Amino acid sequence: MPDLPTLLPMLAVLLVIGGFAGVIGGLLGVGGGIVLVPAFFYAFGHLGYGGDQLMQVCVATSMATIIITSLRSVSAHNRKGAVDWGVLKSWGPTLVISAAVGTYVASRVPSVALQAVFGVLAGLAGLWMAFGRDDWRLGAAMPGQPTRSALAGGVGFFSAMMGIGGGTFGVPLMTLYNTPIHRAVATASGFGVLIAVPAVLGFLLLPVADAPPWTVGAVNLPAFLVVIGTTLLTTPLGVRLAHAMNPKPLKRAFAIFLTLVALNMLRKVLGW
Repeated sequence: MPDLPTLLPMLAVLLVIGGFAGVIGGLLGVGGGIVLVPAFFYAFGHLGYGGDQLMQVCVATSMATIIITSLRSVSAHNRKGAVDWGVLKSWGPTLVISAAVGTYVASRVPSVALQAVFGVLAGLAGLWMAFGRDDWRLGAAMPGQPTRSALAGGVGFFSAMMGIGGGTFGVPLMTLYNTPIHRAVATASGFGVLIAVPAVLGFLLLPVADAPPWTVGAVNLPAFLVVIGTTLLTTPLGVRLAHAMNPKPLKRAFAIFLTLVALNMLRKVLGW
């Protein structure tokens, strides 16, 4: 069993990560995974837990937290009548299947491949947050089949590989098809559990060498528990800050931060 000098720095870092993810999520409405995965990666790496599957641990642990936060979020949005259950029902089966496929692929590729996927897609998400316009449209209404299944499949597959809940891709997609932003955010909050449950079940069966202490499969239990506890405490603070100030400059600042994080991960992939 790891001793206290090993565990205390890890717990301290996890408290900071969870607190930051909660504030950013409440303030800007971004999913925790887009913050947690790179934070876990750099934190575990600096604490000496490397290995060829470190990125899998980060993705899996982020997914485990998303099960809880997604259920809490979609319940809150549903009480306000903002969730489009028709979209969730029609996207649901494809999200589950594509997330399972994405998890299988993620468990088989090297950690550096997941770093590259995260770096590229997080960079694109950062650019969207910085430069995307609310009036951009691909259509006047959500598309029918097979386009809808193709979109849901892409959201589920890449979200599972990145360790994020689906809102990062789902919200822009729905707004591009003329869904009001509040309804898109509320509905996409339900994507998380549909993506995360099959992903976590798959990652729990993945043996990982040189993992941080108390890792089951690829899910690190201390990180999961600490982050859930701190995000539940700090997310309301972020929400209050969002109502007290103009979030647009902060959103652009976070977009720059996210883009820099993505570029730094790609730099590591290239060995620079």
